[in-house]
Amino acid sequence: MATPRLEGITVLADDVEQLSAFYRDALGLTIEVAEEHYVAFGGEGVRFAVFSRAGMLANTHDHPAYRARTTGQAFELNFECADRGEVDERFAWLSTHGAEAVAHPVETAWGHYTGFFADPEGNIHSLFAVLRA
Repeated sequence: MATPRLEGITVLADDVEQLSAFYRDALGLTIEVAEEHYVAFGGEGVRFAVFSRAGMLANTHDHPAYRARTTGQAFELNFECADRGEVDERFAWLSTHGAEAVAHPVETAWGHYTGFFADPEGNIHSLFAVLRA
């Protein structure tokens, strides 16, 4: 049996329009598909999309997991930047476009310069650059 390929990552949202606008405007992602309950972004690699919680509830025949908003962090998106300067610039830009600064960028033990931010739905993600020796 062949191993299935990871094709996409979908973030659930209460407000698809607001969250997709954040990813478009604050991170520069290009919208390829825009529907009332679903937005998909273009780019190489794994497809990234935003889908409504209500839509997922309907698609899963009212599965209890989608009835109430979850708490806690279940995933993290990592956005790689070219260098420290780009991380700092993008991190500052995000705060003017609806993101909340969670942890300002610092050098990490694993060789990255990383900062964490929350998107308008409260999902925490990172911006990072690999530190070159």
